[in-house]
Amino acid sequence: MPIQLRGHHLLCLLGYRGMGYSDAFCENMTAVYEQLREEPETMIRLVLGPDDLCAFHPIEGEQHCENRTVYTRDAEIAAVVGMEVGMERSWADICAKVAERMKPSDIHHLCATCRWEPYGVCADGVRIIGEGGALPPVAKR
Repeated sequence: MPIQLRGHHLLCLLGYRGMGYSDAFCENMTAVYEQLREEPETMIRLVLGPDDLCAFHPIEGEQHCENRTVYTRDAEIAAVVGMEVGMERSWADICAKVAERMKPSDIHHLCATCRWEPYGVCADGVRIIGEGGALPPVAKR
């Protein structure tokens, strides 16, 4: 079964370096990230709304998975990588589209309201992919 991801998580995964909302969220995100990094032919299904990563967002924390701004970001990023809800592509194909269609500075525009954008990790992920590099393993916590 494909991993189900919403639009903006396609870029979040490029920049994931072990930071997150809770230990459970980070464990799940790390597992998905490492699977995609080690098995780039893994299939991704683009979904509308909460996905396999949102499922581990802490309930007691700020819940943004259903915010309109997040849905807008999902749609903008899906368009950049040429996907629509329900489509399936391999992670390798998604990374190739990012490399072809994006530059690191696009993250500032697309993800301006994201709390993780100032860290620069997503822009760095786009840079790495654009240069044909491999994403780094997540450092052990």
